[in-house]
This record gives sequence, structure tokens and C-alpha cells, in this order.
Amino acid sequence: MIKYYFINKFDTNNISKQDKQTIIIYRNYSTKLLDEKIIVEIKKFCKKKSIKFYLSNNIKLALKLNLDGAYIPAFNTDLKHLAYSFKKNFVIIGSAHNIKEIRTKEKQKVEKIVLSSLFKKNKNYLGINRLKLLSRLTKKDKIVLGGITKKNKKQINLIKLSSFAGISYFE
Repeated sequence: MIKYYFINKFDTNNISKQDKQTIIIYRNYSTKLLDEKIIVEIKKFCKKKSIKFYLSNNIKLALKLNLDGAYIPAFNTDLKHLAYSFKKNFVIIGSAHNIKEIRTKEKQKVEKIVLSSLFKKNKNYLGINRLKLLSRLTKKDKIVLGGITKKNKKQINLIKLSSFAGISYFE
């Protein structure tokens, strides 16, 4: 099962605990400017551990730094990346909480869609039944996110998805 681990700071202890089936996604929305030095440090560390590394919300920088991929958050509806040239194995994933956002991610030509929130009860809460319904509305591969714990992780099998994402799950 492929796991996507969202981080907002570089913590070698948490990344070291991950296996090769984990993809690290760096998303730091607390600062306007991304620190390229930190991103390059994370990239080198992940490469040493044979872990893939994606950057959130900046495809141009992810391409410039030769990362493995990029993540487009639900609030980003931009299509300008469609004019970029991509290296062969560069992967773009994006998140969605509803059908409108799913259609936007399809227009953005993401390979996989992160559907949330599965278990975490927030304004985007889906639960298993709504998530199953939403997942039928696209042929794109799906990743679930939101409130996943070691206890409820088994319920992901009910949805028949092969990937999940988390933040606190990995810490």
C-alpha cells in the first residue's frame, strides 16, 4: 500500500521511520516564500532513503529542482502547468472534497486524486459512504486522507483503495 506523508517541516527522525512505499509531500503554507535550500535538503535526504519526494502547490519549482512529483491542493484551480514540459516519471496528484473539485483536478490532468476527509470530522468530512460515491465519479486513481489512525486504517480496505495519505498518522 502506497502511503503519502504530508510534512510542513524537515524532520529527519520522522522521515527515517518511513519505508520505500511512502511518498513525502512538503507543504508549508505558513510562509509566502518557499526556502529552496530546505527543499533541496529534503530531496537529498529522501533520495538517500530511496523515498520519493513531491512539492505542494509549486509545480514549476518541483520541475526546476528535479523532484519526483507535485501535489496540487483543492484551492488551486490553475491550469498553467499544462504548458510545461515534464520529465518522464514526474507525477502530479491533487486533492478534492467534492465533485466540482474532482472535475477541476481532471482538467489539471492529475494522475491521482486525494479525497478527503475520510474520518476527520471537519467541514470537508465525507465518511466512508460519501467517499465511495465520490470515488465512482472519476476514473483517476484515488488516495484517501483525513483522520486515518492505525485502528481505523483497516476500514480503507472497505473502499478498495490502494493508497492513503496522512499527517499525524506517520508521526
